[in-house]
Amino acid sequence: MIEPLNRSTAQAAPAAPVRIVHLGLGAFHRAHQAWYTQHASDGAEWGIAAFTGRRPDAATALAGQDGLYTLIERGEGGDRFELMSAIVEAHDGADVAALARLVAAPATAIVTLTITEAAYHLGADGTLDFASPAVQADIDLLRQATAPGAAGTANDDGDRPPAAATPAGRLVQALAARRSTGAGPIAVVPCDNLANNAAAARAAIAGLADVVDPGLGAWVAENVSFVGTSVDRITPRTTEADVALVEAECGYVDSSPVVTEPFSDWVLCGAFPAGRPDWASAGAVFVDTIEDFENRKLWLLNGAHSLMAYAGQLRGHATVAQALVDPACAGWITEFWDEAERNLPAEGLGIPAYRAALLERFSNARIAHHLAQIAMDGSSKLRMRAVPVLKAELAAGRPGTGAARMIAAWVAFLRVARASGSTLADSAAVELGAALSLPAGEDLPALLGILDARLPGDAPAAAAVAAALDGLAVQRPA
Repeated sequence: MIEPLNRSTAQAAPAAPVRIVHLGLGAFHRAHQAWYTQHASDGAEWGIAAFTGRRPDAATALAGQDGLYTLIERGEGGDRFELMSAIVEAHDGADVAALARLVAAPATAIVTLTITEAAYHLGADGTLDFASPAVQADIDLLRQATAPGAAGTANDDGDRPPAAATPAGRLVQALAARRSTGAGPIAVVPCDNLANNAAAARAAIAGLADVVDPGLGAWVAENVSFVGTSVDRITPRTTEADVALVEAECGYVDSSPVVTEPFSDWVLCGAFPAGRPDWASAGAVFVDTIEDFENRKLWLLNGAHSLMAYAGQLRGHATVAQALVDPACAGWITEFWDEAERNLPAEGLGIPAYRAALLERFSNARIAHHLAQIAMDGSSKLRMRAVPVLKAELAAGRPGTGAARMIAAWVAFLRVARASGSTLADSAAVELGAALSLPAGEDLPALLGILDARLPGDAPAAAAVAAALDGLAVQRPA
Protein backbone atom coordinates (compact mmCIF):
# COMPACT_ATOMS: atom_id res chain seq x y z
CA MET A 1 0.00 0.00 0.00
CA ILE A 2 1.30 3.44 -0.94
CA GLU A 3 1.59 5.66 2.11
CA PRO A 4 0.35 9.25 2.30
CA LEU A 5 3.08 11.84 2.63
CA ASN A 6 3.88 13.17 6.11
CA ARG A 7 6.93 13.55 8.32
CA SER A 8 6.49 10.07 9.76
CA THR A 9 6.10 8.13 6.51
CA ALA A 10 8.84 10.19 4.83
CA GLN A 11 11.14 9.76 7.84
CA ALA A 12 11.79 13.49 7.60
CA ALA A 13 13.79 15.48 10.12
CA PRO A 14 11.85 17.20 12.90
CA ALA A 15 10.21 20.45 11.88
CA ALA A 16 12.41 23.54 12.22
CA PRO A 17 11.24 26.27 14.60
CA VAL A 18 9.05 28.92 12.97
CA ARG A 19 11.14 32.01 12.24
CA ILE A 20 9.51 33.10 8.98
CA VAL A 21 5.82 33.82 8.41
CA HIS A 22 4.56 33.87 4.84
CA LEU A 23 1.36 35.38 3.43
CA GLY A 24 0.15 34.00 0.12
CA LEU A 25 0.71 30.25 0.25
CA GLY A 26 0.90 29.08 -3.33
CA ALA A 27 3.04 27.25 -5.84
CA PHE A 28 5.45 30.11 -6.49
CA HIS A 29 6.31 30.58 -2.81
CA ARG A 30 6.88 26.85 -2.45
CA ALA A 31 9.15 26.77 -5.51
CA HIS A 32 11.04 29.94 -4.66
CA GLN A 33 11.37 31.35 -1.13
CA ALA A 34 10.82 27.95 0.51
CA TRP A 35 13.38 26.41 -1.85
CA TYR A 36 15.98 29.08 -1.01
CA THR A 37 15.32 28.61 2.70
CA GLN A 38 15.68 24.84 2.52
CA HIS A 39 18.88 25.15 0.49
CA ALA A 40 20.46 27.78 2.73
CA SER A 41 23.41 26.53 4.75
CA ASP A 42 21.45 27.20 7.96
CA GLY A 43 18.04 26.32 6.54
CA ALA A 44 17.39 23.69 9.20
CA GLU A 45 17.09 26.53 11.72
CA TRP A 46 14.44 28.46 9.77
CA GLY A 47 10.94 27.03 9.61
CA ILE A 48 8.17 28.75 7.64
CA ALA A 49 4.58 29.15 8.77
CA ALA A 50 2.56 29.89 5.63
CA PHE A 51 -0.92 31.38 5.31
CA THR A 52 -3.22 31.17 2.30
CA GLY A 53 -4.85 34.13 0.61
CA ARG A 54 -8.54 33.92 -0.28
CA ARG A 55 -9.22 30.20 0.28
CA PRO A 56 -8.06 27.67 2.89
CA ASP A 57 -7.74 24.70 0.50
CA ALA A 58 -3.99 24.77 -0.01
CA ALA A 59 -3.39 25.05 3.74
CA THR A 60 -5.76 22.20 4.50
CA ALA A 61 -4.03 19.91 2.01
CA LEU A 62 -0.53 20.87 3.09
CA ALA A 63 -1.27 20.70 6.81
CA GLY A 64 -2.42 17.10 6.28
CA GLN A 65 1.11 16.37 5.02
CA ASP A 66 2.88 18.16 7.91
CA GLY A 67 3.90 20.85 5.42
CA LEU A 68 5.78 18.41 3.18
CA TYR A 69 5.44 18.40 -0.60
CA THR A 70 7.40 17.38 -3.67
CA LEU A 71 9.13 19.88 -5.94
CA ILE A 72 9.37 18.68 -9.53
CA GLU A 73 12.14 20.49 -11.42
CA ARG A 74 11.14 19.98 -15.03
CA GLY A 75 14.01 20.43 -17.45
CA GLU A 76 14.30 19.55 -21.11
CA GLY A 77 16.19 16.40 -20.17
CA GLY A 78 13.75 15.07 -17.58
CA ASP A 79 12.30 15.58 -14.11
CA ARG A 80 14.05 15.87 -10.77
CA PHE A 81 12.09 15.22 -7.57
CA GLU A 82 12.92 16.84 -4.23
CA LEU A 83 11.10 16.46 -0.93
CA MET A 84 10.54 19.92 0.53
CA SER A 85 10.30 20.43 4.28
CA ALA A 86 10.91 24.15 4.93
CA ILE A 87 7.21 24.84 5.49
CA VAL A 88 6.41 23.55 8.97
CA GLU A 89 2.93 25.03 9.46
CA ALA A 90 0.15 25.81 6.96
CA HIS A 91 -2.83 27.97 7.95
CA ASP A 92 -6.02 29.39 6.55
CA GLY A 93 -5.35 33.06 5.81
CA ALA A 94 -8.52 33.98 7.68
CA ASP A 95 -7.02 32.64 10.91
CA VAL A 96 -5.77 36.02 12.06
CA ALA A 97 -5.38 34.77 15.64
CA ALA A 98 -2.71 32.30 14.47
CA LEU A 99 -1.13 34.97 12.29
CA ALA A 100 -0.97 37.43 15.19
CA ARG A 101 0.46 34.78 17.52
CA LEU A 102 3.21 33.83 15.09
CA VAL A 103 4.15 37.35 13.99
CA ALA A 104 4.22 38.43 17.65
CA ALA A 105 6.56 35.59 18.65
CA PRO A 106 10.09 36.81 19.52
CA ALA A 107 11.63 34.07 17.36
CA THR A 108 9.89 35.34 14.20
CA ALA A 109 12.28 37.52 12.23
CA ILE A 110 10.74 37.81 8.76
CA VAL A 111 7.37 38.08 7.03
CA THR A 112 7.45 37.27 3.31
CA LEU A 113 4.63 38.06 0.90
CA THR A 114 3.40 36.69 -2.44
CA ILE A 115 0.01 38.37 -2.74
CA THR A 116 -0.03 39.77 -6.34
CA GLU A 117 -0.06 43.39 -7.46
CA ALA A 118 -3.79 43.92 -7.07
CA ALA A 119 -3.86 42.76 -3.45
CA TYR A 120 -1.86 45.78 -2.30
CA HIS A 121 -4.87 48.01 -3.09
CA LEU A 122 -2.77 50.96 -4.22
CA GLY A 123 -3.93 53.82 -6.39
CA ALA A 124 -2.25 54.99 -9.56
CA ASP A 125 -0.08 57.35 -7.47
CA GLY A 126 1.34 54.42 -5.49
CA THR A 127 -0.42 55.27 -2.22
CA LEU A 128 -3.13 53.30 -0.44
CA ASP A 129 -6.41 53.48 -2.33
CA PHE A 130 -8.86 54.82 0.23
CA ALA A 131 -11.65 54.60 -2.35
CA SER A 132 -11.41 50.80 -2.22
CA PRO A 133 -14.32 49.29 -0.29
CA ALA A 134 -11.98 46.60 1.05
CA VAL A 135 -9.59 49.22 2.42
CA GLN A 136 -12.43 51.18 4.01
CA ALA A 137 -13.83 48.02 5.58
CA ASP A 138 -10.39 47.20 6.97
CA ILE A 139 -10.01 50.66 8.49
CA ASP A 140 -13.29 50.26 10.36
CA LEU A 141 -12.41 46.74 11.50
CA LEU A 142 -8.84 47.52 12.48
CA ARG A 143 -9.70 50.52 14.59
CA GLN A 144 -11.51 48.07 16.84
CA ALA A 145 -9.23 45.04 16.42
CA THR A 146 -6.00 46.92 17.14
CA ALA A 147 -7.26 48.54 20.31
CA PRO A 148 -5.14 47.63 23.38
CA GLY A 149 -5.75 44.01 24.36
CA ALA A 150 -7.78 43.24 21.24
CA ALA A 151 -5.21 42.60 18.52
CA GLY A 152 -5.62 39.16 17.01
CA THR A 153 -7.35 37.63 20.02
CA ALA A 154 -10.17 35.13 19.96
CA ASN A 155 -13.44 35.92 21.66
CA ASP A 156 -14.70 34.28 24.84
CA ASP A 157 -16.24 31.42 22.87
CA GLY A 158 -12.91 30.63 21.24
CA ASP A 159 -14.10 31.77 17.83
CA ARG A 160 -11.68 33.39 15.43
CA PRO A 161 -11.58 37.18 15.54
CA PRO A 162 -12.87 38.84 12.35
CA ALA A 163 -10.22 38.91 9.64
CA ALA A 164 -9.34 41.99 7.66
CA ALA A 165 -10.27 41.82 3.99
CA THR A 166 -6.82 42.66 2.60
CA PRO A 167 -3.43 41.04 3.24
CA ALA A 168 -2.11 44.40 4.45
CA GLY A 169 -4.98 44.62 6.90
CA ARG A 170 -4.29 41.17 8.28
CA LEU A 171 -0.63 41.97 8.68
CA VAL A 172 -1.46 45.23 10.46
CA GLN A 173 -3.52 43.16 12.92
CA ALA A 174 -0.50 40.91 13.45
CA LEU A 175 1.99 43.77 13.76
CA ALA A 176 -0.22 45.35 16.41
CA ALA A 177 0.13 42.12 18.36
CA ARG A 178 3.92 42.18 17.94
CA ARG A 179 4.01 45.75 19.19
CA SER A 180 1.97 44.82 22.26
CA THR A 181 4.28 41.91 23.16
CA GLY A 182 7.45 43.96 22.69
CA ALA A 183 8.96 41.34 20.39
CA GLY A 184 11.04 43.95 18.58
CA PRO A 185 11.89 44.79 14.95
CA ILE A 186 10.99 42.58 12.02
CA ALA A 187 11.56 42.55 8.25
CA VAL A 188 8.75 42.44 5.66
CA VAL A 189 9.91 40.98 2.35
CA PRO A 190 7.48 41.34 -0.58
CA CYS A 191 8.17 38.86 -3.37
CA ASP A 192 5.70 40.08 -5.98
CA ASN A 193 6.40 41.06 -9.57
CA LEU A 194 5.97 44.80 -9.36
CA ALA A 195 8.37 47.68 -9.56
CA ASN A 196 9.67 48.87 -6.20
CA ASN A 197 7.75 46.23 -4.29
CA ALA A 198 9.26 47.40 -0.99
CA ALA A 199 7.64 50.81 -1.49
CA ALA A 200 4.36 49.13 -2.42
CA ALA A 201 4.39 47.02 0.74
CA ARG A 202 5.28 50.03 2.86
CA ALA A 203 2.53 52.13 1.27
CA ALA A 204 -0.08 49.44 1.92
CA ILE A 205 0.97 48.28 5.39
CA ALA A 206 2.41 51.41 6.95
CA GLY A 207 -0.23 53.55 5.24
CA LEU A 208 -3.03 51.46 6.73
CA ALA A 209 -1.39 51.39 10.17
CA ASP A 210 -1.04 55.19 10.14
CA VAL A 211 -4.72 55.71 9.43
CA VAL A 212 -5.92 53.08 11.89
CA ASP A 213 -3.71 54.14 14.81
CA PRO A 214 -1.01 56.83 14.48
CA GLY A 215 0.84 55.26 17.40
CA LEU A 216 0.94 51.93 15.60
CA GLY A 217 2.02 53.72 12.41
CA ALA A 218 4.93 55.29 14.28
CA TRP A 219 5.90 51.88 15.69
CA VAL A 220 5.83 50.34 12.19
CA ALA A 221 8.00 53.17 10.84
CA GLU A 222 10.59 52.54 13.53
CA ASN A 223 10.49 48.74 13.81
CA VAL A 224 9.53 47.28 10.41
CA SER A 225 12.00 47.21 7.52
CA PHE A 226 10.70 46.67 3.98
CA VAL A 227 13.09 44.67 1.80
CA GLY A 228 12.91 45.10 -1.97
CA THR A 229 13.21 42.00 -4.13
CA SER A 230 13.33 40.76 -7.69
CA VAL A 231 12.08 37.17 -7.94
CA ASP A 232 12.11 34.76 -10.83
CA ARG A 233 11.10 31.14 -11.28
CA ILE A 234 8.45 29.94 -13.71
CA THR A 235 5.89 27.82 -11.87
CA PRO A 236 2.96 26.50 -13.91
CA ARG A 237 -0.16 25.01 -12.38
CA THR A 238 0.12 21.47 -11.07
CA THR A 239 -2.01 18.89 -12.89
CA GLU A 240 -3.51 15.56 -11.89
CA ALA A 241 -0.88 13.96 -14.12
CA ASP A 242 1.82 15.55 -11.95
CA VAL A 243 0.20 14.14 -8.82
CA ALA A 244 0.14 10.69 -10.39
CA LEU A 245 3.75 11.04 -11.55
CA VAL A 246 4.95 11.76 -8.01
CA GLU A 247 3.12 8.70 -6.71
CA ALA A 248 4.70 6.52 -9.40
CA GLU A 249 8.23 7.91 -9.08
CA CYS A 250 8.47 8.65 -5.36
CA GLY A 251 6.30 5.93 -3.87
CA TYR A 252 4.02 8.11 -1.75
CA VAL A 253 0.78 10.03 -2.20
CA ASP A 254 1.37 13.79 -2.38
CA SER A 255 -1.73 15.92 -2.90
CA SER A 256 0.28 19.12 -3.34
CA PRO A 257 3.36 18.75 -5.55
CA VAL A 258 4.77 21.83 -7.30
CA VAL A 259 6.22 21.91 -10.81
CA THR A 260 8.93 24.41 -11.67
CA GLU A 261 11.82 25.03 -14.03
CA PRO A 262 15.45 24.39 -13.03
CA PHE A 263 16.26 28.13 -13.20
CA SER A 264 15.74 30.39 -10.19
CA ASP A 265 16.81 33.92 -9.27
CA TRP A 266 16.39 36.12 -6.18
CA VAL A 267 17.82 39.61 -5.70
CA LEU A 268 17.23 41.39 -2.37
CA CYS A 269 17.91 44.89 -1.06
CA GLY A 270 17.25 45.99 2.51
CA ALA A 271 17.82 45.39 6.19
CA PHE A 272 16.95 42.33 8.30
CA PRO A 273 16.96 43.69 11.87
CA ALA A 274 16.17 40.32 13.45
CA GLY A 275 18.37 38.20 11.19
CA ARG A 276 17.76 36.03 8.13
CA PRO A 277 18.74 32.67 6.66
CA ASP A 278 21.97 32.47 4.68
CA TRP A 279 20.07 32.66 1.41
CA ALA A 280 23.24 33.75 -0.37
CA SER A 281 24.61 30.24 0.12
CA ALA A 282 21.66 29.01 -1.98
CA GLY A 283 22.32 31.54 -4.73
CA ALA A 284 20.40 34.65 -3.66
CA VAL A 285 22.08 37.98 -4.38
CA PHE A 286 22.08 40.98 -2.02
CA VAL A 287 22.53 44.44 -3.56
CA ASP A 288 22.54 48.06 -2.45
CA THR A 289 20.04 49.24 -5.08
CA ILE A 290 17.50 47.05 -6.82
CA GLU A 291 15.49 49.16 -9.27
CA ASP A 292 17.46 48.13 -12.36
CA PHE A 293 17.18 44.43 -11.48
CA GLU A 294 13.44 44.83 -10.92
CA ASN A 295 12.97 46.52 -14.28
CA ARG A 296 15.10 43.95 -16.09
CA LYS A 297 12.81 41.22 -14.76
CA LEU A 298 9.52 43.11 -15.13
CA TRP A 299 10.18 44.30 -18.66
CA LEU A 300 12.11 41.45 -20.23
CA LEU A 301 10.63 38.35 -18.60
CA ASN A 302 7.20 39.51 -17.41
CA GLY A 303 6.71 41.89 -20.31
CA ALA A 304 7.34 39.13 -22.82
CA HIS A 305 4.97 36.89 -20.87
CA SER A 306 2.18 39.48 -21.01
CA LEU A 307 2.75 40.10 -24.71
CA MET A 308 2.49 36.38 -25.40
CA ALA A 309 -0.48 36.01 -23.05
CA TYR A 310 -2.64 38.35 -25.12
CA ALA A 311 -1.21 38.25 -28.64
CA GLY A 312 -0.51 34.53 -28.36
CA GLN A 313 -4.05 33.63 -27.32
CA LEU A 314 -5.48 35.85 -30.05
CA ARG A 315 -3.38 33.84 -32.49
CA GLY A 316 -4.62 30.52 -31.15
CA HIS A 317 -1.80 29.51 -28.81
CA ALA A 318 -2.23 28.07 -25.33
CA THR A 319 1.28 28.02 -23.82
CA VAL A 320 4.42 30.14 -23.78
CA ALA A 321 6.38 27.53 -25.74
CA GLN A 322 3.72 27.46 -28.47
CA ALA A 323 3.63 31.26 -28.77
CA LEU A 324 7.40 31.48 -28.99
CA VAL A 325 7.60 29.36 -32.13
CA ASP A 326 5.08 31.64 -33.87
CA PRO A 327 7.31 33.98 -35.97
CA ALA A 328 4.95 36.92 -35.41
CA CYS A 329 4.99 36.57 -31.61
CA ALA A 330 8.74 35.97 -31.57
CA GLY A 331 9.33 39.09 -33.65
CA TRP A 332 7.10 41.20 -31.38
CA ILE A 333 9.00 39.97 -28.33
CA THR A 334 12.32 40.94 -29.90
CA GLU A 335 11.00 44.38 -30.80
CA PHE A 336 9.74 45.00 -27.27
CA TRP A 337 12.95 43.68 -25.74
CA ASP A 338 14.99 46.08 -27.87
CA GLU A 339 12.89 48.96 -26.55
CA ALA A 340 13.18 47.80 -22.95
CA GLU A 341 16.93 47.28 -23.24
CA ARG A 342 17.41 50.83 -24.49
CA ASN A 343 15.94 52.04 -21.19
CA LEU A 344 18.08 49.86 -18.90
CA PRO A 345 21.74 50.43 -17.91
CA ALA A 346 24.17 48.95 -20.39
CA GLU A 347 26.49 47.71 -17.64
CA GLY A 348 25.96 45.43 -14.66
CA LEU A 349 22.83 43.58 -15.75
CA GLY A 350 24.20 41.17 -18.37
CA ILE A 351 21.20 41.82 -20.60
CA PRO A 352 22.33 39.93 -23.75
CA ALA A 353 22.92 36.78 -21.69
CA TYR A 354 19.67 37.37 -19.79
CA ARG A 355 17.72 37.58 -23.06
CA ALA A 356 19.36 34.43 -24.39
CA ALA A 357 18.51 32.58 -21.17
CA LEU A 358 14.89 33.74 -21.40
CA LEU A 359 14.54 32.34 -24.91
CA GLU A 360 15.90 29.01 -23.69
CA ARG A 361 13.54 29.00 -20.71
CA PHE A 362 10.50 29.99 -22.77
CA SER A 363 11.20 27.23 -25.30
CA ASN A 364 11.09 24.50 -22.63
CA ALA A 365 7.96 22.77 -23.92
CA ARG A 366 7.93 20.44 -20.91
CA ILE A 367 6.92 23.44 -18.76
CA ALA A 368 3.29 23.97 -19.77
CA HIS A 369 3.08 27.62 -18.78
CA HIS A 370 -0.46 28.48 -19.83
CA LEU A 371 -1.10 31.89 -21.34
CA ALA A 372 -4.54 32.09 -19.74
CA GLN A 373 -2.87 31.97 -16.32
CA ILE A 374 -0.43 34.76 -17.24
CA ALA A 375 -3.24 36.88 -18.71
CA MET A 376 -5.00 37.32 -15.36
CA ASP A 377 -4.96 40.80 -13.74
CA GLY A 378 -3.56 42.47 -16.83
CA SER A 379 -4.77 45.89 -15.73
CA SER A 380 -2.25 45.94 -12.89
CA LYS A 381 0.49 43.96 -14.64
CA LEU A 382 0.71 46.12 -17.77
CA ARG A 383 0.91 49.21 -15.58
CA MET A 384 4.36 47.91 -14.56
CA ARG A 385 5.43 46.03 -17.68
CA ALA A 386 4.35 48.07 -20.72
CA VAL A 387 3.46 51.62 -19.69
CA PRO A 388 6.94 52.65 -18.38
CA VAL A 389 8.66 51.43 -21.54
CA LEU A 390 6.14 53.14 -23.80
CA LYS A 391 6.53 56.44 -21.95
CA ALA A 392 10.33 56.20 -21.97
CA GLU A 393 10.45 55.48 -25.69
CA LEU A 394 8.13 58.35 -26.56
CA ALA A 395 10.06 60.72 -24.29
CA ALA A 396 13.21 59.80 -26.22
CA GLY A 397 11.53 60.61 -29.53
CA ARG A 398 11.08 56.99 -30.55
CA PRO A 399 7.74 55.37 -31.55
CA GLY A 400 7.48 52.76 -28.77
CA THR A 401 5.79 50.35 -31.15
CA GLY A 402 6.63 47.19 -29.20
CA ALA A 403 5.27 48.47 -25.88
CA ALA A 404 2.22 49.97 -27.62
CA ARG A 405 1.56 46.60 -29.26
CA MET A 406 1.51 44.86 -25.88
CA ILE A 407 -1.18 47.25 -24.67
CA ALA A 408 -3.05 46.93 -27.96
CA ALA A 409 -3.00 43.13 -27.69
CA TRP A 410 -4.48 43.45 -24.19
CA VAL A 411 -7.26 45.69 -25.51
CA ALA A 412 -8.00 43.32 -28.39
CA PHE A 413 -8.00 40.37 -26.00
CA LEU A 414 -10.50 42.13 -23.72
CA ARG A 415 -12.76 42.99 -26.65
CA VAL A 416 -12.77 39.37 -27.83
CA ALA A 417 -13.47 38.15 -24.29
CA ARG A 418 -16.42 40.52 -23.93
CA ALA A 419 -17.83 39.58 -27.34
CA SER A 420 -17.68 35.90 -26.43
CA GLY A 421 -19.21 36.41 -22.99
CA SER A 422 -16.07 35.23 -21.18
CA THR A 423 -15.46 36.29 -17.60
CA LEU A 424 -12.68 38.84 -17.18
CA ALA A 425 -10.12 37.43 -14.70
CA ASP A 426 -8.98 40.79 -13.40
CA SER A 427 -9.27 42.65 -10.11
CA ALA A 428 -10.58 45.62 -12.12
CA ALA A 429 -13.18 43.50 -13.94
CA VAL A 430 -16.02 45.90 -13.09
CA GLU A 431 -14.15 48.92 -14.42
CA LEU A 432 -13.01 47.00 -17.50
CA GLY A 433 -16.55 45.84 -18.19
CA ALA A 434 -17.84 49.40 -17.96
CA ALA A 435 -15.15 50.62 -20.37
CA LEU A 436 -15.83 47.83 -22.85
CA SER A 437 -19.55 48.62 -22.85
CA LEU A 438 -18.94 52.15 -24.14
CA PRO A 439 -19.74 52.98 -27.78
CA ALA A 440 -17.20 52.07 -30.42
CA GLY A 441 -14.18 54.33 -30.26
CA GLU A 442 -14.80 55.39 -26.67
CA ASP A 443 -13.65 52.17 -25.01
CA LEU A 444 -9.96 52.65 -25.83
CA PRO A 445 -9.44 55.89 -23.82
CA ALA A 446 -11.34 54.37 -20.91
CA LEU A 447 -9.23 51.22 -20.96
CA LEU A 448 -6.01 53.24 -21.18
CA GLY A 449 -7.18 55.28 -18.19
CA ILE A 450 -7.46 52.10 -16.13
CA LEU A 451 -3.79 51.37 -16.85
CA ASP A 452 -2.67 54.93 -16.16
CA ALA A 453 -4.93 57.95 -15.56
CA ARG A 454 -2.63 60.10 -17.71
CA LEU A 455 -2.50 57.87 -20.77
CA PRO A 456 -5.77 58.99 -22.43
CA GLY A 457 -4.52 62.59 -22.35
CA ASP A 458 -1.09 61.65 -23.67
CA ALA A 459 -1.78 62.08 -27.39
CA PRO A 460 1.37 60.34 -28.68
CA ALA A 461 0.85 57.34 -26.36
CA ALA A 462 -2.84 57.00 -27.21
CA ALA A 463 -2.04 57.32 -30.92
CA ALA A 464 0.69 54.66 -30.68
CA VAL A 465 -1.71 52.18 -29.08
CA ALA A 466 -4.46 52.97 -31.58
CA ALA A 467 -2.04 52.44 -34.48
CA ALA A 468 -0.85 49.16 -32.97
CA LEU A 469 -4.47 48.03 -32.67
CA ASP A 470 -5.08 48.78 -36.35
CA GLY A 471 -1.97 46.85 -37.35
CA LEU A 472 -2.35 43.94 -34.92
CA ALA A 473 -2.72 40.62 -36.71
CA VAL A 474 -5.04 38.60 -34.49
CA GLN A 475 -5.97 35.87 -36.95
CA ARG A 476 -4.81 32.38 -36.15
CA PRO A 477 -1.72 31.31 -38.06
CA ALA A 478 -2.29 28.87 -40.90
